[in-house]
Amino acid sequence: MKLTVFGATGGVGQEVVRQALSAGHQVTAVVRDPARLTVTGSGLEVVRADLTAAETLRPVVAGRDAVLSGLGARSRKDAGVASRLTRTVLGAMDAEGVRRIVVVSAFPLAEPSPGAPVIDRAARSVLWTVLKGVYEDLRETEGELSRSAADWTAVRPPRLTNGPLTGTYRTVIGGNPPKGRTLSRADVAHAMLTATTDPATVKQPVGVAY
Repeated sequence: MKLTVFGATGGVGQEVVRQALSAGHQVTAVVRDPARLTVTGSGLEVVRADLTAAETLRPVVAGRDAVLSGLGARSRKDAGVASRLTRTVLGAMDAEGVRRIVVVSAFPLAEPSPGAPVIDRAARSVLWTVLKGVYEDLRETEGELSRSAADWTAVRPPRLTNGPLTGTYRTVIGGNPPKGRTLSRADVAHAMLTATTDPATVKQPVGVAY
């Protein structure tokens, strides 16, 4: 496949690029600072681009089979960046007739299941209190996706780790795996790449966790 990856220098983004190249895909990594991308490969094109204008992004999404995005706030002060940049990416995709996009979101956006342990409900409440701006930004990101013409999937992991790629984790379409606490960035990337060709995930949030 021909893939474009936004947020390619982040922890999840670099894993997406690495695994996509290993699978034989052609990858365009869109970055602000090429020096921060440590992944290399014969199928990789690195493009430095301004993400604030849809028109400038049209060439990097044109003709692609799917777009994957690791865009998101790195701290509370960056809240708002995910929805703003996703809106720009969607504009470029719409202009070029590209439909498939998979983004990374977050576990706490889903309401706890009726049988969720009290500790999980409490943890979600604390996270929303501490990181309210970040999660509201991701909620708006998912809103932008749902209002668009794109065939989108929002992958929602819990606490991220730097553990290895296992390819073994639980997924729940439209909800979260019960008692899901962690997932490695490598397995988040694996879930995102898997979703690109899974029609069951189209226009759906997908909870992922060990």
